[in-house]
Amino acid sequence: MSNKRSTIYFDQDVHRAVKMKAAAMDLTLSDVVNEAVRRSLAEDAEDLEAFDKRRREPSLTFEDVVRSMKRRGKL
Repeated sequence: MSNKRSTIYFDQDVHRAVKMKAAAMDLTLSDVVNEAVRRSLAEDAEDLEAFDKRRREPSLTFEDVVRSMKRRGKL
């Protein structure tokens, strides 16, 4: 797999923290950032899968939920 180069601007404190984490783990800054991005994308994929599984469920408006709670004595 070929690598692509990109310029990323970090907040100064975030950059310092990522550099320190990379050094403590004996990894490059790129390795740490790549892993963080992979994890974030994996979470997105899980969310999309969950949405897909639930897409046939009926949608409720906020107002419907509040009315239902009032009817059941929850509010």
